[in-house]
Amino acid sequence: MKRKTVVIIILSLMAVVAIWFVAAAVNNSINNAINPLQRTNNQLGTQVSQLLHPTPTIILDPVTIINQVQALARLETIRYTVEKVITAETNQGVLAPLFGDRLLFVAHGYVIAGIDMSKIKPADLWLTGTVLNVRLPAAEVLVSTLDNGKSYVYDRQTGLLASADPNLETQARQVAEQQITQSALDDGILNQATANAQTYLKWFFETLGYKQINFVSPTP
Repeated sequence: MKRKTVVIIILSLMAVVAIWFVAAAVNNSINNAINPLQRTNNQLGTQVSQLLHPTPTIILDPVTIINQVQALARLETIRYTVEKVITAETNQGVLAPLFGDRLLFVAHGYVIAGIDMSKIKPADLWLTGTVLNVRLPAAEVLVSTLDNGKSYVYDRQTGLLASADPNLETQARQVAEQQITQSALDDGILNQATANAQTYLKWFFETLGYKQINFVSPTP
């Protein structure tokens, strides 16, 4: 009797184990069938979410940055250092040894060129799609001056019967300043000032969110 009982218990345990294995196998099959569907649903849900709630792309209205640009005021973009030798003289000729006055003036100066950003108007900034078009004012000489600490009279010759003209050095300085400015212009300082301004402002506009910048020639 006891032996039959033990056999029944063992058979019952085996049946329970078999049922557990069958249930696990069925559950795995169901999961394998459902998981691809769940992944598809998740992907579809993500795409729908992106459509309904896309990542915003912020493009500023050009008019709103006019004040920021104008706040730069005079944008100095290049500086030239120039040296010129100027000759100034009066009463030259045959009687120069008696009445003449002549000096050599060595002038050191610098010229700064750039863009006057206060001249930019709302019409000078406009969007074409995602491209920001910018019409900059023409480059100009902003500063041209002598360096008095480095400029000096190198030589002066005054006639035996003449006194030194007190205005001669002043006139030499005025001419020197004009010549320094002209030398910088002849060397293309304005073209370089424009190129440097565009390089700086391209970076400036990109920091505001614009990725494509198109510089337009200034209106004549």
